Amino acid sequence: MDGLKHAVSSIEEKSDRTQPQAGWFGMDGIAEERMEKTMKTRITEMLGIEYPIIQGGMAWVAEHNLAAAVSAAGGLGLIGGANAPGEVVRDEIRKARALTDRPIGVNVMLLSPHAEDVAKVVVEEGIKVVITGAGNPEKYMEMWKSAGIKVIPVVASVAQARRMEKYGADAVVAEGMESGGHIGEEATMTLVPQVVDAVSIPVIAAGGIGDGRGIAAAFMLGAEAVQMGTRFVVADECTVHENYKQRIIKAKDIDSTVTGRSHGHPVRGLRNQMTREYIKLEQEGKSFEELEYLTLGKLREAVQEGDVMNGTVMAGQIAGMISKKQSCKEMIEEMMEQASGLMHWN
Repeated sequence: MDGLKHAVSSIEEKSDRTQPQAGWFGMDGIAEERMEKTMKTRITEMLGIEYPIIQGGMAWVAEHNLAAAVSAAGGLGLIGGANAPGEVVRDEIRKARALTDRPIGVNVMLLSPHAEDVAKVVVEEGIKVVITGAGNPEKYMEMWKSAGIKVIPVVASVAQARRMEKYGADAVVAEGMESGGHIGEEATMTLVPQVVDAVSIPVIAAGGIGDGRGIAAAFMLGAEAVQMGTRFVVADECTVHENYKQRIIKAKDIDSTVTGRSHGHPVRGLRNQMTREYIKLEQEGKSFEELEYLTLGKLREAVQEGDVMNGTVMAGQIAGMISKKQSCKEMIEEMMEQASGLMHWN
């Protein structure tokens, strides 16, 4: 229960004043003061953010416009390093900073051929939050920690979480298999509390979280923040092709599928002609190389060119819950108001 105590410890600080009847936003100073007290967690304090919401570092999606908008709205926006060269990431960081003075983080994909360059760029550019995925960040820990960077690896198991804590991670993102993109085998509902119980550092929940109900559930499991990707893809500030946004908005609950399980590289996306062909080839026993060739450049085709039939439409299982486009500010305020009502934060 320690994680839950950390997550909602400030609830005990509530004043005896009469609680307002409406949600948080547009309230008087008393309500706003109460909101500030009840929203503090170790993650919000560590990262210097208003709300415990982090935008996922999605490849080809998490660029400076989206990251800056999420940060300006009180969350933590991330620039997705993906396979981009260091100088491209540097340019994205600078463009984001031209749009907001709020904290911005970078997602470093450690299997990228440019990972070492990106690791140096975040130090040179004064980034203070790095979230890592697809690999072990140990080799960069000393450099990052010396620069005052908070390092938060994404993990898919308790063993990974313990190892990251041992290496000096400041927190971990426990990401369940409901998420879009590359996934593990454990679901968020079971993964998060086990990780919370296994480590002393803060835990951020990810996978299958798309509204205030998901945020409240994550906090009840002991998380101290959430990371969300799919919901922010349809944000007004997100620059993906309109077809990509509409595919998510129109998705049904059963439209999510997983490819790549046969070779140990499962990826979640929305069903289309490409996923059907991929699964057919998997069932025929095709090699990993043959299957990878089928997907080369397909994410870019969907995100930038709008080919949502033959491209890779990475999205989590919450796609079926998303029904509208909004600004990042509207999304975050709506979700936090819903979560606050469920958690009795206001």
